[in-house]
Amino acid sequence: MKQVANKRLLEAFWMPFTANRYFKANPHLYMLSSAKGMYYFTEDGRKILDATSGLWCSSLGHCHPKITDAICKQANTLDYAPTFQMGHPKAFEFADRIIEDLVPKSSQLKHVFFTSSGSSAVDSALKICLAYHYAKGEGNRSRFVGRELGYHGVGFGGISVGGLGMNRKAYTSAMFAADHLPHTLNISQNAFTRGMPPSGGAELAESLLNLITLHSADNIAAVIVEPVAGSAGVIIPPVGYLKRLREICTQHNLLLIFDEVITGVGRLGTGFGAEFFDVEPDVITCAKGLTNGAVPCGAVLVRGDIYDTVTSSSGGSGRSSIELFHGYTYSGHPLAMAAGLATLDVLKEEDVLSNVKRISPNWEDGLHSLRNCSPLIKDIRNIGLMGAITFESIPNDLGQRAYTFQTNCLKNGLLVRVSGESIAMSPPLIANEQEIGQIIEILSNVLSQLK
Repeated sequence: MKQVANKRLLEAFWMPFTANRYFKANPHLYMLSSAKGMYYFTEDGRKILDATSGLWCSSLGHCHPKITDAICKQANTLDYAPTFQMGHPKAFEFADRIIEDLVPKSSQLKHVFFTSSGSSAVDSALKICLAYHYAKGEGNRSRFVGRELGYHGVGFGGISVGGLGMNRKAYTSAMFAADHLPHTLNISQNAFTRGMPPSGGAELAESLLNLITLHSADNIAAVIVEPVAGSAGVIIPPVGYLKRLREICTQHNLLLIFDEVITGVGRLGTGFGAEFFDVEPDVITCAKGLTNGAVPCGAVLVRGDIYDTVTSSSGGSGRSSIELFHGYTYSGHPLAMAAGLATLDVLKEEDVLSNVKRISPNWEDGLHSLRNCSPLIKDIRNIGLMGAITFESIPNDLGQRAYTFQTNCLKNGLLVRVSGESIAMSPPLIANEQEIGQIIEILSNVLSQLK
């Protein structure tokens, strides 16, 4: 878009989660024109190392030839096909491959419902939980429990169970009532922890018992959490937290949903974070890395008995006996399915999960080596190929220091992401030692000038 100097051409696009007036007054710094592998390129020739995998999604690097070739081939074969009472082979193949390639053999997660994004995956998961309880004759189970600082997309369901105030405050009149567990970020006790904070997890999880006492378990449908809260700034669960949540949900017959839009598809070196933490939820939502960000796609994985209960609820087996009145025009879109199958092929053929396990200690050591680069660093935390740096806030100007840091990183050829007063990072899963070193070197240089 060489014409960005013509400001009129910038006006029509209302950009999401963006300070539109600022961007349109300063477009050149932020305008990306192409990408390849670990890098973005700008129209004025700058090369930017991508430490965020796009928006947590381009996990195999940008424009991977196997994925782009699969999309092009599919577009020339079957560009679109409905999946409402129709089908096409790649949707069935991709669903089967997700279960086979990403889920442990012992798992009870057996079925996949396709959506068009992470947000729609979350809303679909909430509806599936309600449909399951309704089919069981427990329609009174209608309440949901989320968590403070949780991000579950931007649908009304997602923001209702989500716990980020700025995402909610303009829309509260249309949200449904939901309760929220306390978040697990405790910088005062756990600053500069490597991996999972060592204590306090079980006690935090037991706050769910208070909500069960308040509402009665018979009225609660499900609990939804991110195994690692990504968008709020890489908030890592303390030891015992997720296991205790699972125990409480099992004891009281509550469904447990893991929102793995960020932690799924290899981010922690396993198919899903559930395997990494050795906790099996009843439902998993995923998106982003599922198709390497190349074509929008989301998915909901459910236990076999949930699927069986809902699909047997209509009382018939004919063409008109629809069991779940829910879905999207783009559920199982052929191009997304092709991109997803190619993504799974690359994960296997290039042994990407092994690379994540191998490179994660380098990432951890590099991040924590930055601790003394600036007295304004309040915390550094990491898990898998995720990491965050939290700064001391400027009085009465929350987030400004982080935004300035992000801009300075960009000027120095590094893309990072702002979350409040934190910088969140998620390098592509294909990163090597040299590229991790480059990220750390730029971070160090910019941190040394932090004001």
